Amino acid sequence: MAADFKGHGVALVTPFHKHGTVDFTSFGNIIEHIISGGVDFVVALGTTSESATLTEKERLAVTDFIVDTVDKRVPVVLGLGGNSTQNLVELIKKTNFDGIDAILSVAPYYNIPQQDGLFYHYKNVNDVSPVPVIVYNIPKRTGVCIKSETMVRIANELDQVIAVKDAAADIILTMDVVKNCKPGFSVLSGDDQLTLPIMAMGGHGVISVTGNAFPAEMTQMVRFAQNGDFENARKIHYKLQPVFQALFADGNPAGIKAALEILGMCSNNLRLPLVKVKPDVYQRIQMVIADFQK
Repeated sequence: MAADFKGHGVALVTPFHKHGTVDFTSFGNIIEHIISGGVDFVVALGTTSESATLTEKERLAVTDFIVDTVDKRVPVVLGLGGNSTQNLVELIKKTNFDGIDAILSVAPYYNIPQQDGLFYHYKNVNDVSPVPVIVYNIPKRTGVCIKSETMVRIANELDQVIAVKDAAADIILTMDVVKNCKPGFSVLSGDDQLTLPIMAMGGHGVISVTGNAFPAEMTQMVRFAQNGDFENARKIHYKLQPVFQALFADGNPAGIKAALEILGMCSNNLRLPLVKVKPDVYQRIQMVIADFQK
């Protein structure tokens, strides 16, 4: 499936049973809910999926389940990243890409590489990936920011790199990337609350967390923005803003797991070192969802 990866993508959660195994029944229901909300693509094994806590066998099972359940109705992006370029290249080489339309690859974490190191890391990924590559820039988790000049270099020199998930929380950086990257390159918000501002600057959409719970509303906001109807996009944005703030008050994916339980879609179970949101935050999420649904 050809895709330009603009619009609304959703970073899928991984539902767990109380005893810790993956709850594939709830998972299937969540995927159907998301697709029925009109989203443009889904992301498997991103941060929101708690992929760092999954075993290799579970990651394969989760990926296969997503591909089978989606059944080519929307593109599927697979999270593949790491802080060893060599290990990541070998992982890409041995990955089965049947049903996978692109990869989302986070900047190398912990090592804190120089900007040239970041460029050559992605050059190696670019050179071996059989599918398009979306760069994930999230310095608060990785410890390093892909600076705008480096991101522009990556976008303009590496032919397989077609988008960035921008969670740098730096509007000036985002503007530089939007302005200077090659035509057709997608700048996607990696922060739900900044989706509308980034799209107003010329960005192309979002890979959202909130879309697990409210896919139709997030999709509609993005559609309005894509069509230049920022008046109606703002109405949805400001209606969703309390939801955004509550969902991230105790971190991700703890907030969205609480919301999905409140909505009756899956149990509120996470894997250590992640824990559930605090009781007061849970009550806050309940309140903002109730207000949102009025």
